[in-house]
Amino acid sequence: MDIYLIKLIIAHLIGDFFLQPNTWVKDKEQKKLKSTKLYLHVAVHVALIFLVFLSFNVWKIALTIGVAHLIIDALKSVIQSNKNARILFFVDQVLHFSSIVALWHLFYKGNLNIVFLNDLHTWILISGTLFLTLPTSIVMRVIIAKWIPDQPDSPKSLENAGKYIGILERTLIFLFILTNHFEAVGFLLAAKSIFRFGDLKEKHDLKLTEYVLIGTLLSFGIAIVTAMLTQRLIA
Repeated sequence: MDIYLIKLIIAHLIGDFFLQPNTWVKDKEQKKLKSTKLYLHVAVHVALIFLVFLSFNVWKIALTIGVAHLIIDALKSVIQSNKNARILFFVDQVLHFSSIVALWHLFYKGNLNIVFLNDLHTWILISGTLFLTLPTSIVMRVIIAKWIPDQPDSPKSLENAGKYIGILERTLIFLFILTNHFEAVGFLLAAKSIFRFGDLKEKHDLKLTEYVLIGTLLSFGIAIVTAMLTQRLIA
């Protein structure tokens, strides 16, 4: 990785996440192109590029990135609404990083080494990770569907929270095993048991407890087998 690209990314991260107060974000959302905070935010990004390089000789790329940042943030402020705010956040960041990489390539003739995309091991890792997300969630739902307990009086949980918790835990297990940290899998299981089974104990519902236990062990088991199989294939 080129040091110039790293410095440009650091400047962006500091400018967008450390030196942008929530009051500036709200001001941009409300006043859009008339917001002075929009232009102040861009000025901060330009100044940070000078700072991380400790030189004024980078004024061309600093100003160019500043203009690109202004265009992206201006477009975001114009089209943003309550419905699309979350997705636009990620689109905004993808565009910012893409513009940084493109301008780095333009000004410094930099090239990203993407030879790993032609490596079989990379695609095996991607396949294993993808399998442990939605495909495994669907497989588990089919397997334990007949045991879903009927709980009309139970408090409502966050929408799809269980699905995303399962995806996160399986992804972490996958990472732990591939990096040879098996002890972290036990720690994760213990942590989940403390939070999850503590609530179940208070309800005194044996069927619900057994249902959650089956789901947890099945989720962990699939993640462990997938990780060990992946580890064998890339060895």
